[in-house]
Amino acid sequence: MSKIIFNDPRLVFGKRLKELRMKKKLSQEELADIAGLDRTYISSCERGIRNISLINIYKLAHALGVASAELLSSLN
Repeated sequence: MSKIIFNDPRLVFGKRLKELRMKKKLSQEELADIAGLDRTYISSCERGIRNISLINIYKLAHALGVASAELLSSLN
């Protein structure tokens, strides 16, 4: 199991993902269905457990109707 550090980009990304999902009023399951991913994968991304791949960032951005950069905007 990997060690999670303060300001870990996985945690920052997960927080942003959840924020955008909630803004769209989507459940994790609904987002997962739209993105073609598993609900447990969405959950682990939001909790900062996953080191998400670029392709899945694009899938999630498309499912949320935002640019991929918007998902990454809080990482700067």
